Amino acid sequence: MSRKPLISGNWKMNLNHFEAIQCVQKLSYLLTKDDYSAVDVSVHPPFTDIRSVQTVIDADELLMQLGAQHCHWEEKGAFTGEIAPAFLAKLHVKYVIVGHSERRELFGETDEMVHKKVAAVIANQMTPIMCVGETLDERETGQTEGKVLAQVAAGLVGRKPEQVSSMVIAYEPVWAIGTGRNATAEDAQAVCAAIRAEVGRMFGAEAAAQIRIQYGGSVKAGTVADLMKQPDVDGALVGGASLDPDEFARIVQLGR
Repeated sequence: MSRKPLISGNWKMNLNHFEAIQCVQKLSYLLTKDDYSAVDVSVHPPFTDIRSVQTVIDADELLMQLGAQHCHWEEKGAFTGEIAPAFLAKLHVKYVIVGHSERRELFGETDEMVHKKVAAVIANQMTPIMCVGETLDERETGQTEGKVLAQVAAGLVGRKPEQVSSMVIAYEPVWAIGTGRNATAEDAQAVCAAIRAEVGRMFGAEAAAQIRIQYGGSVKAGTVADLMKQPDVDGALVGGASLDPDEFARIVQLGR
């Protein structure tokens, strides 16, 4: 089954709202309708930029999708500093990153929290990009598949097959985030194939065939083409390289 690739730019804690507007506008000049027909593109700015970016996307009728980097699982309440998923849905956010390795490693997000966020994002008619991945120590001691598949199972348990089939899972090895190190295309394929098999085991062949699996981990224009040739890699979650519109546009175009 052919799955349209999704290439997502995670801007992390970079770019104020003026800079974000400039980045989106420049990116819109670089990407063509042919690019969008071949690849779905999402940008995930900081919370303070989302309204500004949404206004530009809507006013200029841009074909890229708006994403968020994080949300809480509750709809409202005494959670100072958090953002409810309903707030994002009102801003036409389509994709929400859930359980990014930095959220897990730096802020202590657990599999249980990720599970709750996946449910909340889906309940608000948005699409989770659920991140999974192993540390360097886990990789070197042969625990990659066990760690990743346990995260997949914990995040998806209780979902319906039709919900899972429209989701995105991002395999982002913790050891490759921001380090300039990459899994080889073959290594990425092996883990993404194992993720798809686990989805199939849990939810059936149709859900496994439809779910999109991204690779994330210091993705650049020089590495994306080989990654995208792999049968179970359906896109990329791009960090630092997405801050440069020229580089990000090349990644999209080479990922077609």
